[in-house]
Amino acid sequence: MMRSKIVLGACALAVTLAAGAGLTAQANADATDGAQQGQPAAASRAIEGYQLVTLPNANVRNFERRTVRCPEGKKALGGGAEARGNNSVLNGSFPTDDGNGWIGIGHQPGSESVGISVYVICARA
Repeated sequence: MMRSKIVLGACALAVTLAAGAGLTAQANADATDGAQQGQPAAASRAIEGYQLVTLPNANVRNFERRTVRCPEGKKALGGGAEARGNNSVLNGSFPTDDGNGWIGIGHQPGSESVGISVYVICARA
């Protein structure tokens, strides 16, 4: 099974810079649309309200968008998506127009569906 994945390095840079600046954070575990959430220890201490929200892998029709959103009061700092399946292709991984979430889109040639996971890194605005 081949995997296509896009991960934004800018988020890691932001976490590193914020940690160096001595910023503190308070982790928030609000639920959003059944998505899984976590707060890696170092990042949650570096950025106020840091939260990783994950939309777990699910098969969807080719080119169907999957969207994960930040909880109320938070904005997307970055995100990524993954396409799973034989010869799968990740066609897009980008923020929502309102900056409150992340979108993933892909396809799998020779199949009617593709597995798509989407991740968004959120923090208080």
